[in-house]
Amino acid sequence: MTEELTKLSAARLAELIRRRAVSPVEVMAAHLARIERVNPSLNAIVTLAPDALEQAREAERVLIRHGAETGALHGVPLTFKDTIAVRGMRATSGSRVRADFVPTDDAGVVARVRAAGAIILGKTNTPELALDYTTDNLVFGRTLNPHDAARTPGGSSGGCAAAVSACLVPASLGSDLAASVRLPAHFCGIVSFKPEARSVSGMGHYPPMTGSHALGAVTGPLARRVEDLALIYQTMSEDDAVRGRSSNWSTTVDEARASLRGARGAWYTDDGNAPVTDETRSAVEDAARALDDAGVSMVEMRPPGVEHAPQLWPRLFSPQTLDMLRRTFAGCESEAGETALFLLERGAVAVAAVTDAQTDFQDALDERERLRAGLIEWMRSTPLIIAPVGAVPAFAHDARRIRVGATSLNTFRAFGYAQTFNVFDLPVACVPAGRSREGLPIGVQIIGRPSAERAVFDAARIIEAALGGWQPPPETISTREHNPL
Repeated sequence: MTEELTKLSAARLAELIRRRAVSPVEVMAAHLARIERVNPSLNAIVTLAPDALEQAREAERVLIRHGAETGALHGVPLTFKDTIAVRGMRATSGSRVRADFVPTDDAGVVARVRAAGAIILGKTNTPELALDYTTDNLVFGRTLNPHDAARTPGGSSGGCAAAVSACLVPASLGSDLAASVRLPAHFCGIVSFKPEARSVSGMGHYPPMTGSHALGAVTGPLARRVEDLALIYQTMSEDDAVRGRSSNWSTTVDEARASLRGARGAWYTDDGNAPVTDETRSAVEDAARALDDAGVSMVEMRPPGVEHAPQLWPRLFSPQTLDMLRRTFAGCESEAGETALFLLERGAVAVAAVTDAQTDFQDALDERERLRAGLIEWMRSTPLIIAPVGAVPAFAHDARRIRVGATSLNTFRAFGYAQTFNVFDLPVACVPAGRSREGLPIGVQIIGRPSAERAVFDAARIIEAALGGWQPPPETISTREHNPL
């Protein structure tokens, strides 16, 4: 029973705890035992809460006093990306310049899930300052993909995804400005949700979710089951309208089918910028077919404007990223890791090449607003979109370029499919939908209109049920022979 507890969803654990079928202490002990056994080789959780068991005992005492009248996540352990502040626990953001930083306050999302009864289990690894699509830094080292140790779990919420996939924790909170909850979920075979910006508090995250980053940066949950995405998003949202809408969200696959029957959706695997592997295209096709079989009229069609978004992403977000790097490493450049140094040097060249950076940003913002308005108008008749997360499944840890057929891509360009929906700020879920030749997970994106989270979760539930959802990785982390794609 102890080992089985670690495979249950957060929603199921919350239900069992409410019914007193299992205690928060049993749940916590099971997860701590698995962490002790698996995490030393995986390196996904980098800081454990020293009072995790005491939190569980207190949750048990509260349950005795108040019965079922407890929060929606009462007694459920969660972890948080190391960019997110948890009071009393160091938050390094994967950087040596923040290695000793200990916040005195919870981030907004931490405060909300704590209020819902969640237990803070620990912090998960991230690349330095959330800058990369791999998870490796000079503070904690490298995190492995539980499906193949030779591959990265992705970034920048790679520690979150590896921990969830390997059953070290039922769910985790990460952050996303350029696919950073969706790409790791895709690489590790789990589910994730990128909300719309400003529906969730960005307070207490470093790098800050302010300025231009506020257009597309957001905190989001990663889990093994779609039901957990809806549950956790409901508790973490700052938006009263979200909590009001959530009372009408589907709770079963049959309800999801009934809700979407007769709707229209589109799917595409060519954004005009990056080709995708054959298995990636097949996964998107299978997801679209699952929706079509459920009564959603699916057509293959590239939505308007998506081909322009990957070029807009750096114009909108890179200047503030460069400014953040300069401020973070002012006077201590020698403490920067490889990616931070590269971006500082490249950024200096890029800024010098732009005559008027502010004008360029404003032009990009104007184009973004025009294209976003056109896309949202188009989605009035086609409110669901299925798309790849990126060109390939998980790549090798140190890869800087990948190959799809005759095309060589840098790893950032390969995931423009996901960056697009940070640019346009739409709600997006990632769900497992296939496997590569090597047996690596492949996820797909499900994109909805603004404030249409229910449709996104409903479609995700249908695809999860039809295609199998999360599958456990090998109990012993393996190293497959790496064949460049």
